[in-house]
Amino acid sequence: MASHSPQPDAPLIVVAGPTASGKTALALALAQQFSGEIVSCDSVAVYRGMEIGTAKPTLDERALVPHHLIDVFTPDQPCTAGDYSRLAREAIAGITQRGRLPIVAGGTGLYLRALLDGLFPAPQRHEPLREKLRTRAAQKSPAHLHRILARLDPAAATRIHANDTPKVIRAIEVTLAARAPITEQWEQPRDALTGYRVLRLGLNPPRAELYDKINRRAYEMFATGLVEETTQLVETYGFQCRALTSLGYAQAVAVLRGQFTREDAVAVAAQGHRNYAKRQLTWFRKDPQIHWLPNFGSDEDTRREAIALVARHLKPPPALTE
Repeated sequence: MASHSPQPDAPLIVVAGPTASGKTALALALAQQFSGEIVSCDSVAVYRGMEIGTAKPTLDERALVPHHLIDVFTPDQPCTAGDYSRLAREAIAGITQRGRLPIVAGGTGLYLRALLDGLFPAPQRHEPLREKLRTRAAQKSPAHLHRILARLDPAAATRIHANDTPKVIRAIEVTLAARAPITEQWEQPRDALTGYRVLRLGLNPPRAELYDKINRRAYEMFATGLVEETTQLVETYGFQCRALTSLGYAQAVAVLRGQFTREDAVAVAAQGHRNYAKRQLTWFRKDPQIHWLPNFGSDEDTRREAIALVARHLKPPPALTE
């Protein structure tokens, strides 16, 4: 005799991958095919006024389907992974309630982890300590801070790159505030997202082609006014605005300060984005649930495969029998 099973969890699609891999193009194709709405998962796209250096979806692309979590903060407002998780979960719930398909698209691994897996209950931000650590990194070196972290939590030091100063600072801050290594705190229970069946798609285009696209994007950002946009942001928020330390903007700030020529800034920004793409792939490859698509999101075969996977995912699971 068949029994009525509970309403199955709502479907949720994730499109992840390195910078310049075509996540926006694929998310748009899926949203148009399946009546979806897109939730951005990008730690810089959340900021208003930062357009050229973020590769946000264009206004025309945003007009095709609704987008969420773009332009929600001013650059002088910090947006933590916890802030993002809360807002993204609210957006996803609203999309689902409207009978549409939520599609999370972006490459900020920490934000995606916070959204799907939850965060450990970390201490509150301690801005005076952060500023002290930033000053020390500037006066000495990022490697100096990394050595401090290695003394406090050797396991964390092996997992956080020495040049990733914001993460090193946060690890030191949390370790000192909680009086326990951050790696021990990572093992505490998290508030994972529930009520959804998640299909995770990952883009992994050929490395040489990806790097070529990254190089061209870095050149185009500066050619289309990144330094001029950064000038306006500095006039409004000052050189100390934390959002301006992100890739591209940091190099544009160096141009304004006379530390780089534009040609140097393009080269350094391109190298930084290539290194970032490597770190993104390393991060996402740790997730065994990601279904990898070996090309750009704009590739027609990739789109067809993704559409087929999503169509299969949207089919309700078979009813339980007893």
